[in-house]
Amino acid sequence: MFRFIKRLFYTLVLLNILGIAAGKFFNPPITLTQLGGLLEYGKLHRDYISYDEMGDNVKKAVLASEDQKFFDHSGFDYQAIEKAYKDNEAGKRLKGGSTISQQTAKNVFLWQGRSWFRKGLEAFYTFAIENVWDKTTILERYLNSIEMGQGVFGVQAAAQYYYGKDAKNLTKSEAAWIAAVLPNPRKYDPKNPSSYLRKRHSWIMRQMNTITLK
Repeated sequence: MFRFIKRLFYTLVLLNILGIAAGKFFNPPITLTQLGGLLEYGKLHRDYISYDEMGDNVKKAVLASEDQKFFDHSGFDYQAIEKAYKDNEAGKRLKGGSTISQQTAKNVFLWQGRSWFRKGLEAFYTFAIENVWDKTTILERYLNSIEMGQGVFGVQAAAQYYYGKDAKNLTKSEAAWIAAVLPNPRKYDPKNPSSYLRKRHSWIMRQMNTITLK
């Protein structure tokens, strides 16, 4: 039994190493979150594209929405984590302090959830991709895998689903609407925005002016 467990451990370690290494060159064939969306909604809209094919507007919109320090941190934004903890303790709107790197680790390698075990794995994968991949690869994997609607994954599929065009052709406002649904794309809909979503859209539009891509 011990020998079997040892072999299983080494096999899992090897698969993890291969998965992280492969992720530097290839988008994931499918993720657990995408499988969950397929099972729940009976559809899977997804179309992987390269970083250059995405266009600047949607990159700036998502960075403005989710992680404005993305190009400066090493995977973790400790100030955001501390603020999120204090806000949650104070009973304010529940939110996290996850960076795009952390969300990429979760979306590509793991599953959705809030357990400490999953968060521990997320921290491991975040550290790994920050040291094996470069920032543009992380952002590309994120923008291709992030859920942006019910059964809709990635910026290309979202652009086609909401506006019938390629991601690179999104206007600044359209890109901001798509980014505004994050991080709750199953609840919010750019086609039928709530007052909260309208305010978030306006805020993202303003923040996009401060984003510099690398």
